[in-house]
Amino acid sequence: MFLLSVAGWVADSFPIIRIVIITLMVAIGLALIVVIMFQPSSSSGMGALTGQRDTFYSKDKSKSLESVMKRLTAILGIVEGVLAILFFVTLIIYHG
Repeated sequence: MFLLSVAGWVADSFPIIRIVIITLMVAIGLALIVVIMFQPSSSSGMGALTGQRDTFYSKDKSKSLESVMKRLTAILGIVEGVLAILFFVTLIIYHG
């Protein structure tokens, strides 16, 4: 008996589960690309070269669009990693 054996109906559905996981990974990967491309560049420390000064509004970015984009990037990256692990677990369990 194989250590990671599962019920027959679950093993029969693994190819469908893998297709769904791959589709989700592609969609999340594209969303990651879009979110990263729309993030403003963070050129901290470059103000001395360009003459820009930090203001109160530029320092408090906790509720800004930049903060939301960074948080969304982290969440999408974690979900992508979890889906990749699940995909390879299905490959290990089911060899068909």
